[in-house]
Amino acid sequence: MVHDTNVRHHQNIRKRVHKKFEKYPHNNRFKRVIDKLVYIAGFFGLAMTIPQIFKIWIEQNASGISVISWISYMIVGFVMITYSIAHKEKPLIIIYSIWEIFYLFIIVGTLIYG
Repeated sequence: MVHDTNVRHHQNIRKRVHKKFEKYPHNNRFKRVIDKLVYIAGFFGLAMTIPQIFKIWIEQNASGISVISWISYMIVGFVMITYSIAHKEKPLIIIYSIWEIFYLFIIVGTLIYG
């Protein structure tokens, strides 16, 4: 089994070299920081949407919220999920899937309480 893991690891390295991907983690310190920062930004982006969801569902107040905007965000999100699946990027699939759930909560809540 260990040998099989090494073969898969070797195949993955060859695939990255063949497709001319950059080494991960990157040698450049700036790119290493950005690689980590993007996960933090994704988390905080989701966290900043939670108060909007609470306002709609707990306070039952959806005044001033545009359903058309959130439906547009949801459509763009589907494109981003499709992109993530096509490129087999699990972190992106997870983040964009959570975003879609948040969009759905906001859209449904706005339609109910707006």
